[in-house]
Amino acid sequence: MLLTLQLTAASIVIGMGIGLFFALLKLSSNRILHSIANIYITVVRATPLIVQIFVLYFGFTEIISLTPFWAASLALAFHNGAYIAEIFRGGIQSIDRGQMEAARSLGMTSSLAMRRIILPQAFKRTIPPLGNQFIIGLKDSSLAAFIGMTEIFNRSRQFVSVTYLELEFYVMAALYYLIIVLIFTWLVNKLEYRLSVSER
Repeated sequence: MLLTLQLTAASIVIGMGIGLFFALLKLSSNRILHSIANIYITVVRATPLIVQIFVLYFGFTEIISLTPFWAASLALAFHNGAYIAEIFRGGIQSIDRGQMEAARSLGMTSSLAMRRIILPQAFKRTIPPLGNQFIIGLKDSSLAAFIGMTEIFNRSRQFVSVTYLELEFYVMAALYYLIIVLIFTWLVNKLEYRLSVSER
């Protein structure tokens, strides 16, 4: 379970960085940057995650030495980043454009206004969909079992191969995922409530 949480946390943190980067590219007025972001998001959405994991682990590891943990984490981050990019893009676009214009009239640069005024507000609005993406990332981490990671799903497969108790151990794995998801959902709801109270 600890390894599952580590995989999920690493992939989401890196994925948020990737997502924010491509969200800003997609919002750029530069057509080349906008196209790059569109290509990335389209490719990720159009190809299965398991294929992305295999390409990174069996392909890139011939060029760059990657452990199974980092291969899985980076593949999950690469995958999550595309969806997080769209979440951030929607959050940024939901902020009234007048706030950027007001910041520019006070002498702020576009990047400074984005960093100090737009992004903090957008981040608050993206908490619920980011929470959902974290849960999806947690469940997707089970695919790391196919490159040898002994996370929850792979551990249950190992027990099944020894005991032949398929139903019992797969149900137990499902319960582990359910418990983690319920705990995280509760934490996200608490955070969302606290942020909404702070805005009143």
